[in-house]
Amino acid sequence: MSKQELEVIDQDATCCPGLAAAPLDDERATELARVFKALGDPVRLRLLSMIASRDGGEVCVCEMTPAFDLSQPTISHHLKLLRQAGLIDCERRGTWVYYWVLPGALDRLAGFLTTPQTVGETPQTPEATA
Repeated sequence: MSKQELEVIDQDATCCPGLAAAPLDDERATELARVFKALGDPVRLRLLSMIASRDGGEVCVCEMTPAFDLSQPTISHHLKLLRQAGLIDCERRGTWVYYWVLPGALDRLAGFLTTPQTVGETPQTPEATA
């Protein structure tokens, strides 16, 4: 079977058009602004990276807190904002809370930021355009 014959299932290409596909409507812009605002903080970006890069796909808050010079309630607040942005989810197990990246959350962001390239086009790097 060639690649042209493969059918993509459980994805609607029109649900999440990329940045260059069409102007954003108000609802989509508001949704994306909330996500990018959550990612705009260095602590939250580091937390997301720690969670996403973890072998096994999840990490306990008890393992993340020592990596920061912040109190546990402050770390919990940052994690709450990442949850509200739809990037991560969690589950309480006894006294600890375990976090994981929601399936597809980062892929949707990457797809939104990716611009289509035509066949044979060489990607431009910032150095090449300067």
